[in-house]
Parts: sequence; structure tokens; C-alpha cells
Amino acid sequence: MGGDDRKLGFFQVLGSVLASFVGVQKDATRERDFKRGRPRDFILVGVLLTALFVLTIWGIVQLVMRLALPE
Repeated sequence: MGGDDRKLGFFQVLGSVLASFVGVQKDATRERDFKRGRPRDFILVGVLLTALFVLTIWGIVQLVMRLALPE
């Protein structure tokens, strides 16, 4: 059994999901993801990062609105 049988680590999955957010990824990394990755890992990290992104944007908007419209 070679190194291709190992599952991807958290940081490898995170890196791949972040690359997919930007839309840029190497062919070798994409192939590695399809061979060694589990779909549920990518889905879970993707959902979590999307929620974090939305909450961050919401927080920035709230901060800007409070600064722009003092009560």
C-alpha cells in the first residue's frame, strides 16, 4: 500500500476548499483530492467556511452601520 491510500489531513482539505473559493487549483492537487479525499470532509469544511464568511460580512456591515449612523 502506497502513500495514496492515506486520507487527507484537515489542513489539506482546508487548503483545497480555500482554493475552490478563489477558483484556482493545480491539477495535481485536484487529482489528489479526488483520489484520497472524502466528499463529506469537503462539504463540511465548505459549509463551515461559507458560514464564517457570511457572518464576517454581516459583522462588518453592522460595524459600518453603527459608525455611519450614530444613535
